[in-house]
Amino acid sequence: MWVGAFPHEDNADVRSIVSAALEAGFDEIVLTERDESLQGLGRFSPIFLKGNSFFFDDAEIGRLATIRSPKDETALRSLRSATKHIVIRTEDWKIIPLENLIAHFQGSETRLLVEVHDAAEAKLVFETMEVGVHGILLVPSSPNEIRAVRGLLESVREDVSLVRAAVTSIRPIGLGDRVCVDTCSLLRDGEGMLVGNSSAGLFLVHAETVETGYVAARPFRVNAGAVHAYIYLPGGKTKYLSELRAGDEVLAVDSEGRARAVVVGRVKVERRPLLLLEAEADGRRHTTIVQNAETIRFVTPDGGSLPVSQVKAGDEVLLRLEEGGRHFGMRIHETIAER
Repeated sequence: MWVGAFPHEDNADVRSIVSAALEAGFDEIVLTERDESLQGLGRFSPIFLKGNSFFFDDAEIGRLATIRSPKDETALRSLRSATKHIVIRTEDWKIIPLENLIAHFQGSETRLLVEVHDAAEAKLVFETMEVGVHGILLVPSSPNEIRAVRGLLESVREDVSLVRAAVTSIRPIGLGDRVCVDTCSLLRDGEGMLVGNSSAGLFLVHAETVETGYVAARPFRVNAGAVHAYIYLPGGKTKYLSELRAGDEVLAVDSEGRARAVVVGRVKVERRPLLLLEAEADGRRHTTIVQNAETIRFVTPDGGSLPVSQVKAGDEVLLRLEEGGRHFGMRIHETIAER
């Protein structure tokens, strides 16, 4: 998401655009000239548009390509892997075969963005994004369009497919390093994060939204599991819990599979007693390791939560299943087994 704060026939003044972008949480802002006074509005990453080239820290990072006819589309195809970003500008939405361009640039290192001017155009592009466009350059006619696009983004949720799994066993395994993921958001009852020993089966671990007799609720926290475990991220990626850092994004997911991105504020790694939980779904065995403490719970199919201190064989929890494996957090299709 880039915001264009440069003069054109409709837009408001540059300062109001930059200010509105920062208030909406957008910090990649495209300018046409340097203006040190803008830095007083807040910290952001200035991208400079010079001619048809985009620069960041004096290095070219992309090209602006205007499409008016099929001939322009052909010329644009020659930029595959020649630049990091291509921003497509079109004078007539009817003539841009966006799906063709998406197909052509798939598998390359070039990321496609589309220039839009308001929330309505942004919505159209977001719907096309389902097949591969990477983002937008919003050149707004007013600061209100920036706020409208932020609202549009917040209304877009990822859906995660979840299945019921029957617990087969749970047992202590001794001490180990576990990770609490503290977020910059307040999580809700029924929400948690997807964590597991294998990316093939990720367990929905409940947020600490429930008070116990001894510990106050920590609704920003998920006590997720041992340092080696996978955690599910926006865009279908994973990381090891040990790799998470402040500023990273993770997915908060509820029992219906509705997901939203939340920002990590802090990661706490502490040595604690651990439990190994095994469950079966679709004829396969899946495991995860969590701390042995009453504050750790699993999300149940009815949207409730089940503390590990009460888990027994036959109880049902929720899992996300997938085939294949992971390579540096990216899903791959190969023969792989994790036990």
